[in-house]
Amino acid sequence: MREDSRRAMRTALCGTLLAFGACDSARRPPTAQQAARPAAASAENTASSATPPPAAAQPTPAPTTTRLPAPPRLVALGDLHGDFEATRTALRLAGAIDPQDRWIGKDLVVVQTGDQLDRGDGERKILELLERLQTEARAAGGALHVLNGNHELMNAAGDLRYVTAGGFLDFADVAGVDLADPRAARVPEPMRARWLAFAPGGPWARKLAERPVVLVVGETVFTHGGLLPQHVRRGLDTINDEVQRWLRGDGEISPEILQDDDSPVWVRRYCLEPKPADCDVLRETLAAVPAKRLVVGHTVHKEGVMSACDGAVWCIDVGMAAYYGGHPEALEIVGDKVTVLREP
Repeated sequence: MREDSRRAMRTALCGTLLAFGACDSARRPPTAQQAARPAAASAENTASSATPPPAAAQPTPAPTTTRLPAPPRLVALGDLHGDFEATRTALRLAGAIDPQDRWIGKDLVVVQTGDQLDRGDGERKILELLERLQTEARAAGGALHVLNGNHELMNAAGDLRYVTAGGFLDFADVAGVDLADPRAARVPEPMRARWLAFAPGGPWARKLAERPVVLVVGETVFTHGGLLPQHVRRGLDTINDEVQRWLRGDGEISPEILQDDDSPVWVRRYCLEPKPADCDVLRETLAAVPAKRLVVGHTVHKEGVMSACDGAVWCIDVGMAAYYGGHPEALEIVGDKVTVLREP
């Protein structure tokens, strides 16, 4: 499709979707209240309230491993939010890919802490690039681990408020989606294909189900928002399994994981000027894992990667996507040495 025709379609589609509370075309961050959790909305006005019911059971893939040994070199990347070029830049900064987007990292291990979706038009290209690089990295003796963030779970729950018009167009032709599926009867037609693609049991939801919410690599624990003692008590494997089964369409997900302020994908406690009491909670959490440090995204720091609690937490969402006007950065961990990687 010629770019001018695509642009015209995107503009027209966005105008339609805005009436339903979808299409993130304003190019500005939500208010603090909006960022806290998905807003309630009537089923007649938005697809966000039309939480997809479980689909027919699908074959269960091998469970994602929650704990992995420390590699010689470990690099973490924060929120990507639909910006394909920022994603490529961050991966090059990490030493993972060449200018042709091929894996050159050898035994490098990269962890991306979630939120590939929403706010930008490059989501599908990002997802497909990361999927290919996972295969190439394994073949080279390295690894690329991609986590689910709050925006992945929001899309699976039918909350499409932050999807751009281009984001709807790019998922309009997903194999395995039946637009006549009665589960989407109340969803506006322009939103239906994407809604079904990410609904539990849908083609892209099953791909998301291969990922963890929490991952421990060596002495570093990664998640999107944050980790609290109750999460460790509940069990990191248990949290990952619950989310993965829900995404496959094999079970339910608890509100405490999907949208609670203290969910691992929503909590911001350690990245918003943490107080001594917050650092005490973090140390308790890390002792229980056990791990030396926590690396999270979710809370934007346009000034760059931020560390708190004497290096016990690293907040790596630098707002690298164009939506935030940011610039890519990455976090490198080699043994006990932690380094922020920035472009010259």
